[in-house]
Amino acid sequence: MKIKNYLLVACMSTLVVACGGKRGGMPNFGDDEYPVVAVEASASSSETSYPATIKGVQDVEIRPKVAGFITRVNVKEGQTVGAGQVLFVIDNATYQAAVRQAQAAVNTAKAQMNTAKLTYENNQKLFEQNIIGDYELSTAKNSFETATAAVAQAEAALASARETLSFCYVKSPSAGVIGSLPYKVGSMVSSGSMPALTTVSNNSSMEVYFSMTEKDILDMVKTAGTAQAAIASMPTVTLQLADGSTYNHPGKVTKMSGVIDPATGSAQLIAVFQNPERLLKSGGSGSIIVPHDNASAIVVPQSCVSEIQDKKFMYTVSKDNKVKFTEIKVAPQNDGNNYVVTEGLNVGDRYVTNGITKLTDGQEIKPITPARYQQKITEQAKAMTAGDIVGAMKK
Repeated sequence: MKIKNYLLVACMSTLVVACGGKRGGMPNFGDDEYPVVAVEASASSSETSYPATIKGVQDVEIRPKVAGFITRVNVKEGQTVGAGQVLFVIDNATYQAAVRQAQAAVNTAKAQMNTAKLTYENNQKLFEQNIIGDYELSTAKNSFETATAAVAQAEAALASARETLSFCYVKSPSAGVIGSLPYKVGSMVSSGSMPALTTVSNNSSMEVYFSMTEKDILDMVKTAGTAQAAIASMPTVTLQLADGSTYNHPGKVTKMSGVIDPATGSAQLIAVFQNPERLLKSGGSGSIIVPHDNASAIVVPQSCVSEIQDKKFMYTVSKDNKVKFTEIKVAPQNDGNNYVVTEGLNVGDRYVTNGITKLTDGQEIKPITPARYQQKITEQAKAMTAGDIVGAMKK
């Protein structure tokens, strides 16, 4: 007897699947009773992933201002350097000679100025004794002023020569980490050399670049009021690394591009992540995970939603218990089981949860609770005979 009962249960299970297991399906109770529930607000949590590129907050390409042969490389790839630290030395013999020449010009100009000064001072005494006239005094004064100007010009040339010499000592403009070093000692380089001597990346914190669609950005800005308010209201984001692991420091979106890329229809956003362990490297890749939490969302099961030509519909129930094939719009993020409805449903509206494939628009139904619906399924299964099961399986 027990074996027969087990076989009967197995057959009934198969029949239930055949009759009601189809998405939205429902056993034929022989009446117009359908399970109906009212829309309630509930908490919803989801997330969206965006491909991202990692860059240092300050990635500086190092290029020489003067041309010459590299005589010394003072750093190694991956080395941490400070602002002002000498990275490369370029052959500077010619520039040192230029400094010496400029210094000699300064000395000469100063000697000439001193001579002109003595002449002017002597002429002043002679003028006071009425030995010379105004012309001679003015001439001596002009010569002294010309010599003084020549000294200033020579000193400016010396300063310029010294600055040019300093360019032979290529320094880091900021603290950071040295990138690749494509040039070795003896390489000829100039300001136009490609690639650059190296890149210094300030990786104490990192900027992670990702893009959002124009529609998503418009929705954010309209909700917040301004672009700045939209950025400020964005939640803390997380970074998924290239190996699939999650970076253990949270990030914050701080910037948004003011231009939509016409090729992609998206705008770029930047999230900043602290990088104390120096795990993140400039040029790396990953994914930005943006959470979406809503404390008063309208959440409905996907099983009660029909999709026709990329549009989604539900059967809502009016006060006179007639169903209406209602179009809804849902959030792009979902958990695979439920949709978050953004348009088409309001709190308090009623909708059919099962049996939607048997309904037609405008049909009048008898609403029952989902619990009663499950109860009727159980009752019908118990009342079915072996002949009913065989007949159902032949259909």
